[in-house]
Amino acid sequence: MNAVPATAPALLDDLALLAEETRCRLLAVLDGIELSVAEICEALALPQSTVSRHLKTLSDAGWVAARRDGATRHYTLTVESLAEPARRLWELVHADVTATLAAGHDRRRLQQVLDRRRIGSARFFSTAAEQWDDLRTDLFGASSDLRILPALLDPAAVVGDLGCGSGRITAALAPFAAEVIAVDGSAEMLDVARSRLAGYDNVRLLRGSLEALPVADAALDAAFLVHVLHHVTEPALALAEAARALRPGGRLIVADMLPHGNTEYRRTMGHVWLGFDRATLEAAFTQAGLVAERWHELTVEAGAKGPGLFVATATRPRTHRGGTT
Repeated sequence: MNAVPATAPALLDDLALLAEETRCRLLAVLDGIELSVAEICEALALPQSTVSRHLKTLSDAGWVAARRDGATRHYTLTVESLAEPARRLWELVHADVTATLAAGHDRRRLQQVLDRRRIGSARFFSTAAEQWDDLRTDLFGASSDLRILPALLDPAAVVGDLGCGSGRITAALAPFAAEVIAVDGSAEMLDVARSRLAGYDNVRLLRGSLEALPVADAALDAAFLVHVLHHVTEPALALAEAARALRPGGRLIVADMLPHGNTEYRRTMGHVWLGFDRATLEAAFTQAGLVAERWHELTVEAGAKGPGLFVATATRPRTHRGGTT
């Protein structure tokens, strides 16, 4: 007598599972889409007790998986995770099932379910468009969208937060960079930053002057000088130091104030310079050996009381006169 292959019992179980028409119809409506129990009931025109019973059988056999979304469970087809014989079996059964009249009715009812999803979403946005930003802010916070932008960084990047202050920028960069080197001249500011960044093991906090950075040559893929250059006694020297610390091809991002006449900031906020215009900053980039790239003046946020802001970028050239850097 020939031996029965070891896979035969499992395949026979799958054959028994798919011998029930309702289970095949259920799997067909879940093919390529995730549905709640209520949506499956509507698509199949069956009571919840029947649908739930078949879902449990299919789930126990590994043919469907459930995901909880609040108080609702959503089900999806998991045929791709099954053994190859089961996948081939489903290909045969699926072709026959989808050709039946019952499956055709299921598809039409399923389309009504999906249309209602889209209509509900579209109706919400048509009535909420004017309040959308406020709704998002109430739900997620005013800076939730901006906090995802550092994900554009190369995950292997080493980034410098020069003049890191209390560590807000460093905290935004750290989840997305290989390492963040944060430098500030104030021991008190670094203490605040240290508390904020205690959960990150890829951050180095260094005390030092921006005009004499405690950072090795060509150590950084990118560097940030955010709202700090107006505090620096010698901005040109700080830019030159940033350029030295950048690798060839590395980028410097400077965000600061546009020129203004609020001289009281020198007394109340320790400002040394009353902002920078484009020509001045780009000339300083050139002097530091950098190539100016972009200049963008930011729109004024509602409620902001300070001067206008800009962001400017520059890169350290990959080559210089006479050869490769």
